[in-house]
Amino acid sequence: MVRRCVLSSRWRCWWVRDRGTKFTAAFDAGFAAEAIKVLITPVRSPRANAYAERWVGMVRRELLDRMLIVGGQQLQAVLAGYVDHHNGHRPHRALGQAPPLRPGVPVVLAPPARIVRRDRLGGLIHEYAQVA
Repeated sequence: MVRRCVLSSRWRCWWVRDRGTKFTAAFDAGFAAEAIKVLITPVRSPRANAYAERWVGMVRRELLDRMLIVGGQQLQAVLAGYVDHHNGHRPHRALGQAPPLRPGVPVVLAPPARIVRRDRLGGLIHEYAQVA
C-alpha cells in the first residue's frame, strides 16, 4: 500500500490523519504493516490539520495542476524537486522571507545584471540567485 513516506529527502515514520469516517481500521492497518505510526488529530480541533491542508493545497495549485503526472516514480521525483525548492529557496513570510533550510540568509537587493535564473521542474518554477 505505502512503501515509503518521504518529506525533504528524509524517512518519516508517522502519518497524520483526522477522525473522518472514511479512515477505517483496515486503512490504519495498511500503514502499520509498513511500520508507519498513525497519529490522529484531537477531537473538535479543526485547526490541527491546517498545516497539512495548506501544504496539499499549495502543491496542487503550484505544481500538480500544471503538470501531467503519468506514474508513481515521476510523482516522487517531481515532489522531491518541489520539496527541495520549497525548503531550500522559496521565501516564507513567517521566517522573514528566508527559506526554512537556510534561516538567517539576509535578503539583499542587487543590480539586475547580477541576478541569474535557474529553472526547476522543467521550467515550471524559476529560482533567482545573485552571482558573485
